[in-house]
Amino acid sequence: MITLFIAIAVALGGFSAAHYAADLGMGWSIFLGLVSFGVFQAAFGFFIQRKVKADMAKVQGILEGGQKRLQQKMQRWQMRPPGSIQAAQKEIADDTRIFVKEALAETENLRKYRLWVPMIERQMATAQLQLNWMIKDFKRVDELMPKAMFLDPTTVAIKLARQQMRGEEIAEMEKTYRKGVRRLRYNQNVLLAATWSWILVNRGKVDEAFKALTEALKNSDDATLKRNHECLMNNKVAHFSNSGIGDQWYSLFLEEPKVKMQRPRSVYR
Repeated sequence: MITLFIAIAVALGGFSAAHYAADLGMGWSIFLGLVSFGVFQAAFGFFIQRKVKADMAKVQGILEGGQKRLQQKMQRWQMRPPGSIQAAQKEIADDTRIFVKEALAETENLRKYRLWVPMIERQMATAQLQLNWMIKDFKRVDELMPKAMFLDPTTVAIKLARQQMRGEEIAEMEKTYRKGVRRLRYNQNVLLAATWSWILVNRGKVDEAFKALTEALKNSDDATLKRNHECLMNNKVAHFSNSGIGDQWYSLFLEEPKVKMQRPRSVYR
């Protein structure tokens, strides 16, 4: 809003300079005032956008650095496994919480743009919702839900997963799903369709899940969706599984991945 007021002031200054100082006609003065308005808006918008992107890149850098350290730790575990799966999972969760908390703190730096970027509060809420989801701070996630934007499959899937956790009505969840897949391109609907069909199966609505997958496959050729569609078609509900989607699916916390700890074999000579 402040940016708009400044741009209007610049436009009035351009008009005044052209009309009174340069003694140009009314038409040219208005035109130059509008040009001043547009140039200021474009230049200032470009400057602020670069600053916001730079701060968001810092958040992304923290996440990427933390995830890289986790990957290195898991690679070491392949050579020398920890004592138990439970201990390994706890250590991963603790390490994740550390770098996610650091990233959350970094997002607060975006608040300084709130007077200049009208949507920055909602952008912050969206980023913070995803970060709090990573560390299972569901109370904070619920607080951020009304402020966040659900424009991509990941955030919509998070909303669906949380609605499932809270036991919300199927009708409300279907609204979330329909709105989320409405404008997705080919194969962008995989995570959402997998999540929605799993929820329906979990709620005992197998026929509805089959119909949802039938519709989803008109806009996708994903192997996991096809396999689940065939399982439901052949009444093999027990074989329904989203494991083929991998980390994207398990990051929704609706299912725990089945992990087997590999221990090195002793070699005797």
